Amino acid sequence: MSTYQDRDVQIDSVTLEMSLKPFRDPSPPAVETVCRHLFRQWLPLCRHARSISVMLWSSDGSEILDYQGDLDAPFEWARYLGGANARPQDGQAPGIDLHSRTYLYCENPPVLTYRWQKELVATLKRVGGEVTGKPIRVGATFDPGPEFAESSFKYKRHREICVAPAMGHEPFVCCYGVLKGDTHRYAGFPQGIPDGTPFGKFLGRQCRHYLADLGFDYIWFSNGFGFGSETWGALGEVFDGKVFHTERCAELGRRGLDFWKLFREECPGFGIETRGTNLGTGMDLASDAVPLKAIYEGGFDLEPPPNSPWAAINGDFGVELVGWMSHFAEHPPGRMAPFRFYTHDPWWINSPWLDRYGREPHDIYLPLSASRVTEDGTVETPSRVEFLTADDSYGRLPDQVPVEVIPHVLKGLADRPDAPGPVVWLYPFDEYHRYTFEQPERIGEVFFGDWFMRDAVNAGFPLNTVLSTRGFPAAVRKVPERLAGSVLVTPVPDAGSEVEKELRAFVARGGRALLYGPLTHASAVLRGELETTLDAPLDGDFEVETRGEIDRLAGRRPAKLRHGALYSAGGLRERAGAGTDVLAVARRGGDERAIALLKRVAEGGAWAWVRGTLSCDPSKLRRGNRLVTPFPPEETLRAERLMRLALATLGVTVGFRHDEVGQKLPLTCIHRHANGFVFSGHVPEQQVDVELRLPYGAPLLQNVQARLVNGRAQYRLPKAWHTDCRVFVEQDAESLATCYDQPPVMVNIQWRYRMTGLKNATVRFFPPTGCEKTTRMMRDPHYPFHKGEWTEPRPYRTPAGPCLEVTGVTGDLMICW
Repeated sequence: MSTYQDRDVQIDSVTLEMSLKPFRDPSPPAVETVCRHLFRQWLPLCRHARSISVMLWSSDGSEILDYQGDLDAPFEWARYLGGANARPQDGQAPGIDLHSRTYLYCENPPVLTYRWQKELVATLKRVGGEVTGKPIRVGATFDPGPEFAESSFKYKRHREICVAPAMGHEPFVCCYGVLKGDTHRYAGFPQGIPDGTPFGKFLGRQCRHYLADLGFDYIWFSNGFGFGSETWGALGEVFDGKVFHTERCAELGRRGLDFWKLFREECPGFGIETRGTNLGTGMDLASDAVPLKAIYEGGFDLEPPPNSPWAAINGDFGVELVGWMSHFAEHPPGRMAPFRFYTHDPWWINSPWLDRYGREPHDIYLPLSASRVTEDGTVETPSRVEFLTADDSYGRLPDQVPVEVIPHVLKGLADRPDAPGPVVWLYPFDEYHRYTFEQPERIGEVFFGDWFMRDAVNAGFPLNTVLSTRGFPAAVRKVPERLAGSVLVTPVPDAGSEVEKELRAFVARGGRALLYGPLTHASAVLRGELETTLDAPLDGDFEVETRGEIDRLAGRRPAKLRHGALYSAGGLRERAGAGTDVLAVARRGGDERAIALLKRVAEGGAWAWVRGTLSCDPSKLRRGNRLVTPFPPEETLRAERLMRLALATLGVTVGFRHDEVGQKLPLTCIHRHANGFVFSGHVPEQQVDVELRLPYGAPLLQNVQARLVNGRAQYRLPKAWHTDCRVFVEQDAESLATCYDQPPVMVNIQWRYRMTGLKNATVRFFPPTGCEKTTRMMRDPHYPFHKGEWTEPRPYRTPAGPCLEVTGVTGDLMICW
């Protein structure tokens, strides 16, 4: 974002995850050689960290479950390609793919003992300290599933704890399962497991022995373990796709919390790091009543989950971003979530950086644009970086991957947010828990909220800053200026709540708010401000009339809206009065319902509201499909697009120009850094153009040519993009314009920008922090820049920070500071 002179990055830690496959030769000299190579590969990043961790994917956690205290005993380790407990599935012949049988990763893999593993842990700490000069931690892993190693404990002796059908053929261990008794010897239970022992108690005691005996510093819970029973899917113990079984919420929440209490009682003193589920807080509450709030507040000394790696597999970056932000909207005190990147897969013969991502860094820049605003207005960003994994499925450690990945990670960290973004999500972390456990009739809102926002982000809605509704009232009272330049996006607040009170005051002072969801529980005062009333709820198919358009499509877009009340927090009830600007209306026969509107108020404030319909194909909402599957965009209108239409009326435009309704739309994130703006994005289909505008004009992305048309900057962008922007342009004429870097080539000049292609333009420039008084502008500049028309910019008042303006610019303009 800024110049090379101040690019130093400091982070708390780097975690290098690895399997044991690189240690084909388990002799001490060979082990030390591998360890030294590992740390040297990642040293360019590690030097920026205060500490380094190595997390060992030794097995699937069965080495912990089966540990008897005998260091000389061998253990079952993850020496396989594909699923270690695999079996043929429907339509598959044995031996065809990685899901149908087990393959060894090499001929004659070594037999490894617990003593060897203890020596490996010690070697990693010694060699890592020598190479990096930093303290080294080593973590063990526990995975609830069948993928990584053969497990007689899970799938022969104690199948009673395996209940979650995440992978179909062999279910996952449920954290609150109860074990049947056995007479097998274990380190923590030398006489065997007593009948009825909670799994959390057993695992905690085994971890205490195993971690201490082998020298580990912490345990990692993989694949959602500790957060409900069905950690990969939209359905679970509460929601079966047809009915929300809310009568089970209290029991499931208690059992989920009991796991953490029992584990910590048996295993105090060791760190706990978590993978979390693939989904979001509201999604997990609605499907499985996961008591995340109580877990965070329980004093269990755990780290919150990082971003999910599943977007690399299914392309659903909306789930990744929405889920992650919902998980860190609140977090354990002082424990901001880490960022995790999927470099290699040590099991399933893929290296995402090289193949799934195609060496494109969008899944670095998109999540690193995410931030959390605290109640005092401070912006928190990840300060821990994790890599799954350093080695590939064959145990190789190719230099190419760290060489290519590290520069992008460092740039993303150097550009990380330092102020609230143009769009701030007020996330109802506390409310969603209250609805689930105390007001179960509202659980439909919990299900709808996260899934609808997931679809909105996948449709280009620029959401990457979160502030919990718990922290919002204090933040907007203490530091109102920190949020004044942002559009606040939130579900409709409850009647009489502090959130409603402060949000109404925010809009009355000139702020902008975008509400989504039903107005059923809104106060009469808020409904009055929006000039809406409630009528009988309707669901089913409607014809939609949209007044205004955010995207430009060559063909026609379907006008049919399919609103399922079960998935969309009830039926359509809202009717708009004459004083509102209705953006979209749904009609069926003689019935009409408003589904999007704008209401401007005094002092420049404005409300926008979108009812929201979750596009959910019920025929595909079943166990095994994992995510909510929308109806095809060729068949029905996708209501999440209305979020961008409403946002544009509030001054932030992200639009698209495309030829076919079924084309995948780009993802866009916008954040602030050093008084500038940073745009990041992912364009799945390059024939879709992106059109941008903020309240200050059309943004000229640095070093990218734009077509200025209709007040917007239109771009054709690559698959992954990340660029800063300090220049915004207003002009009536259409033109091709560019803002690009130029070298300083002069003493006392830090940097230069040059704009071309302007036509009687007003140019607004957000100078780097502290450079407002040293910024100069020259019209029609000519090298060596002694000649030209120096022009004095005037201050332009914005709620987004210091800005300078110059008018009537045609041709080129140079800005230097």
